[in-house]
Amino acid sequence: MLKHLAILGSTGSIGTQTLDIVRAYPDRFSVYALTANTSIDRLIEQAREFNPVAVCIADETYYEPLKEALKDTDIKVWAGSDSISQIVTASDIDIVVAAMVGFAGLRPTIAAIEAGKTIALANKETLVVAGEIIERLAVKHHTAILPVDSEHSAIFQCLTGEEPSSIEKILLTASGGPFRQFTTDQLQTVTAQQALKHPNWQMGNKITIDSATMMNKGFEVIEAKWLFGVEYDQIEVLVHPQSIVHSAVQFSDGSVKAQLGCPDMRLPILYALTYPERTESRLPRIDWLKTNNLTFEQADTQRFPCLRLAYEAIAKGGNMTCILNAANEVANLKFRQGKCCFPQIAYIIEHTMQQAAYEPQPTLEHLFLTDLQARQIADSISL
Repeated sequence: MLKHLAILGSTGSIGTQTLDIVRAYPDRFSVYALTANTSIDRLIEQAREFNPVAVCIADETYYEPLKEALKDTDIKVWAGSDSISQIVTASDIDIVVAAMVGFAGLRPTIAAIEAGKTIALANKETLVVAGEIIERLAVKHHTAILPVDSEHSAIFQCLTGEEPSSIEKILLTASGGPFRQFTTDQLQTVTAQQALKHPNWQMGNKITIDSATMMNKGFEVIEAKWLFGVEYDQIEVLVHPQSIVHSAVQFSDGSVKAQLGCPDMRLPILYALTYPERTESRLPRIDWLKTNNLTFEQADTQRFPCLRLAYEAIAKGGNMTCILNAANEVANLKFRQGKCCFPQIAYIIEHTMQQAAYEPQPTLEHLFLTDLQARQIADSISL
């Protein structure tokens, strides 16, 4: 049966790779809606190729140019963040691929859950900021949330057919990023250009910097807690530079199941879109005769304190993970803009966590206020 997709963030890394899957399986998937933030040229190109029912540009200043560019088509053109939340509720949509970057992905993901859509979740900030609320809404609306991150897809696959109570430990793997072997002194002078050269994965700029600081792995620890119903201290991060073992689960009898594959995001995307099936693909295979050096290291939270801060935030609970995320988005951007050095990313986040108002049982409205306050604090911290 043809599945109709709404791809939120279609011009980003996950969005474009999702469209690669659509190209490869035209008899399995069709595109109902595409959304982007500001990348109008790529959105126009995608719209002309995939002919969706609707497109939406979050930045309303691009509405008229987008409408003009598609005036010879039947595609409906929308604009504004509220419009994205409206689009995902369309009755014909089967799966919403939540690939928007950052806090902006929260509202449309909630709207899709409340509309009962299956969620292929790549926007990790949704669970980082509002994991408890999302979990509650998903149960209430009988909504399936299928992980797209390679690590969480791996864990999901390892847990198929297993009793949740048998989980002893989740082993969350990390590549270590481009600075894995750098000293503390060397990290003082690294540039955004260096940080954006990830050794294994092709990702968007924001998440690539998060990978370099290991905040991305911290976010994944928080995600795993909510996705798989475990405590944060049951999740161990292992640095695995080869990115072949995407993650593993250790069970109460001592056995371990791991999911392995080439570092290609199209594989977990395909699995999320076709679950519970496994679909034949032409994606890269592991060459086992050349895969003879799989290594694992302990994560270093001294050189990469963002991972420590993520554990501290989830241990504190409440709105602290929202504060963590907001401060990280500000600090990440400052680094990319050359306004702070690499170690100051963690400095900004830690001081924001100390200064922002803590709320132990936040509502959704609390979280939006927290996000705003934390961004203001992070932006004002003297360096």
